[in-house]
Amino acid sequence: MRTDILRSVAHEAPGAPDQPWEAVIAAAERAPAARMPGSLRHSEESWGRLSPEEPITPAAVLVAVIERAGALSVLLTRRAERLARHAGQISFPGGRADPGDGSPQRTALREAEEEIGLPAASVEVAGRLDDYLVGTGYRITPVVGFVAAPPAFTPDTREVAEIFEVPLSFVLEPANYRRDGLTVNGVERRFYVLPYGAYHIWGATAAILVNFRDVVRASC
Repeated sequence: MRTDILRSVAHEAPGAPDQPWEAVIAAAERAPAARMPGSLRHSEESWGRLSPEEPITPAAVLVAVIERAGALSVLLTRRAERLARHAGQISFPGGRADPGDGSPQRTALREAEEEIGLPAASVEVAGRLDDYLVGTGYRITPVVGFVAAPPAFTPDTREVAEIFEVPLSFVLEPANYRRDGLTVNGVERRFYVLPYGAYHIWGATAAILVNFRDVVRASC
């Protein structure tokens, strides 16, 4: 399965994970619509009527596939309740690009080290997935990486309340997802939900997992 993921992510990637941010942003601006369902640019109608609240800010997250004793899982975090945005929600390690980052890969790895104490040297980067644009003005570039025999994680409690893992087999099963919706400014928004135990995974995080699922299943 590890080899299948490496091959499928590399084959379907919109670009290299270490591609300069300038090129990533330019390509995103040229694209008429995103391929990832749920993104504000997945449809021109949603983009026109539900524009971001702020100027678009590039960001990257790490979709970390954890290898433990032959089993694979996907690492997620629960955000701290005190945060101004998306408090308590389920997310990937990641955040906005800093001026010195250079690429989505650098942003994702730096943020993962800062948020959960995952050393960049422990991650074998496999590739990147399609961007996801959220209404708060962030364009998220997901970077996929493998972590074998991960070290003990040390969360930054100012940002991360909990670190947990979801079995890869659960993430790859379409029957585990459902579609939900809400109305914003008179426009119905549809989004994915992935319930896992006590965790309510939805919105951008669930959409990125759907994209990851479909990329992997298409090549397996």
